[in-house]
Amino acid sequence: MTSPFQTPSAMQAVEISAPGGPEVLREIYTAVPEPSVQDVLIAVYAAGVNRPDCMQRAGRYPLPEGASPLPGLEVAGEIVFAGSAVSRWKIGDHVVALTHGGGYAGFCAVNAEHCLPWPENLDAAQAAALPETCFTVHHNLVARGGLKRDETVLIHGGSSGIGTTAIQIAKAIGARTIVTAGTRVKCDYCIRMGADYAINYRDEDWEGRVREILPAGVDVVLDMVGGDYVMKNINVLASDGRYVMIAFMRGAKAEVDFWRVLPKRLTLCGSTLRPQSSAQKASIARAVERDIWPLVRIGSVRPHIHQTFPLAQASAAHSVMEASTHMGKLVLNVGNRGMSIDEP
Repeated sequence: MTSPFQTPSAMQAVEISAPGGPEVLREIYTAVPEPSVQDVLIAVYAAGVNRPDCMQRAGRYPLPEGASPLPGLEVAGEIVFAGSAVSRWKIGDHVVALTHGGGYAGFCAVNAEHCLPWPENLDAAQAAALPETCFTVHHNLVARGGLKRDETVLIHGGSSGIGTTAIQIAKAIGARTIVTAGTRVKCDYCIRMGADYAINYRDEDWEGRVREILPAGVDVVLDMVGGDYVMKNINVLASDGRYVMIAFMRGAKAEVDFWRVLPKRLTLCGSTLRPQSSAQKASIARAVERDIWPLVRIGSVRPHIHQTFPLAQASAAHSVMEASTHMGKLVLNVGNRGMSIDEP
């Protein structure tokens, strides 16, 4: 297809100039990516900021094959070009997308099957905050963790973008939620987002508190902490419980007494999105559109934006992310509005 919008040869972007702290993020002008036959080219309105971006910047997240070296795993914007093998989308469509990198830029080439329609009830920042969290939470909490109505899930990092999405999705399923967070303010925020219980892990023994709340144990643990939390999570799981690991903020190694796993018939699993194949991501996208998008449209699942930043201030966004002072999502305002049609 030929776009009525004349795509420039160069675009504004943010690159990782060298492994290091937030200061190594540098605004540049670089070539607009060339989409393949199965890709769409998106003029980016907004891009979500996620911890894997920070890990990549620090040199602790090896790039999968074929990934853009530019950071940015989720975007919202307008399609300005569609490859010859693309059938669902057309030029002018507004979409959100899970990217294979490259979101911190004016234009991003994305596999067309990793795009979803931009929900009309959300603005650009809210739309850009959806893909990474919704894909991650649905795949891990619902598909792999098997959370069901009347079950209970323990969510660590409850005030994060992943945490707040998990709270809302669990509530929509009809499950109970216990979350951990690092301050009383964050705990109160989690309760407002729909959590049934919120535990300040700095002031309380969260393992003991979970045992008080639910002596029989929780059905699912969604863990992004790892380290010394691993054995505690195993201890608080109920019989036939499921332990789903998605990150290791306190380390990927732990000493585990596996005797606690066998008699309770526990399931331990985990995943991360970016290394998965295009086909696997497309399958997750279809499941998210089927199960989560109706909840987004009626407002049962809605991203909370802590702060937005201009693209040129990506380093400031990373500083906030790594300070862990935010509640909800951080988003970069990239621009590109008003090119051919108005934002939804």
